[in-house]
Amino acid sequence: MSEISKITIPVDGTPTTYDIKDAVARAAIAGGVKFLGITTTEITDGSSAASISIDGESHTATNGDMVFYGPKEFIFSSGDSKWHEFGDIGSLGTLATKNSASGSFTPKGTVSQPTANPSVSNTTVNSITAVGTLPTYTVSGEVLTLTAGTLPTKGANVSVVQNIDSITISQPTFTGTADTVTVS
Repeated sequence: MSEISKITIPVDGTPTTYDIKDAVARAAIAGGVKFLGITTTEITDGSSAASISIDGESHTATNGDMVFYGPKEFIFSSGDSKWHEFGDIGSLGTLATKNSASGSFTPKGTVSQPTANPSVSNTTVNSITAVGTLPTYTVSGEVLTLTAGTLPTKGANVSVVQNIDSITISQPTFTGTADTVTVS
């Protein structure tokens, strides 16, 4: 497949050449990124210092060169011949530079089961052990015959909650054993 990075079209009768955005991106990343090291030359965002010192040696910056100056990271772009800040570890906390840390926590234990103390009113209802049957009928010639069904069978009395006036639930508590976690 063919690729293009520029296009020329007539604008008001005059041929005009335009860069396609991809061409700008390819120029910006040409050669990739190359880490040079820590510089002692003062660099700020937008600085145009092309000559910098790395380990006491002079270096002329080229596109994609990356350096550290203090806690900041910079990359050089030949597109505008400037250094661009893209990172700053100065705002990191002290844990960011440690190899290990430890702290106390309570990793395991038990949670008490809450209790509920409702204030209720009870009433008694009858249980049903058999639902009974419906009546049936038959017609034979001009005679209608009705057969009675059976009534439900009453079971034992059952006490049920009629009203819940109020309910008090205890707050669960956690009881555990302290331990130490170490990260390295």
